[in-house]
Amino acid sequence: MKKSLFKLTHTSKLGVLALALLLINCSESKKPAASDFQKEVPKVAEAAEAPPASNDLMSNKGIGPIKEVSLGPVNEELAAEGKKIFGQLCVACHMPDQKLIGPAPKDILKRRSPEWVLNMIINPVEMLEKDPIAKQLLVEANGVPMANQNVSEEDAKKILEYFRTL
Repeated sequence: MKKSLFKLTHTSKLGVLALALLLINCSESKKPAASDFQKEVPKVAEAAEAPPASNDLMSNKGIGPIKEVSLGPVNEELAAEGKKIFGQLCVACHMPDQKLIGPAPKDILKRRSPEWVLNMIINPVEMLEKDPIAKQLLVEANGVPMANQNVSEEDAKKILEYFRTL
């Protein structure tokens, strides 16, 4: 008489059933709690509106606390601090001189106003919801939003100073 390799005892059958239920439960996608995020990021489809005209790019100051910036000579000490902060918070998505997930900051002030750059660093969630340039960048990043790193205004200005040295 042959013995079956697939013959299971009652206890083994219950174990297999429990394992199957556990795997099914773990594989179900669960919506994160509202407390996990400050706000939901806009959907890519919502962001797919026409980009602003090129003459609007430099006049757009973005949405956030920064209303006016006056740039003088580069402060090398602040730029060095900004480089460290950039290395800690930003390099997962941004390379200084080429696009990674997000755009490269090199020559950013030729493409965006300093106010816009600072507001994007400080206030990315609201910028992605309301600013047309940020919405277009979200589309270009395949829907990967810029993370809110809770950067202070002071640290954002250091990062901007670093961008000016690139």
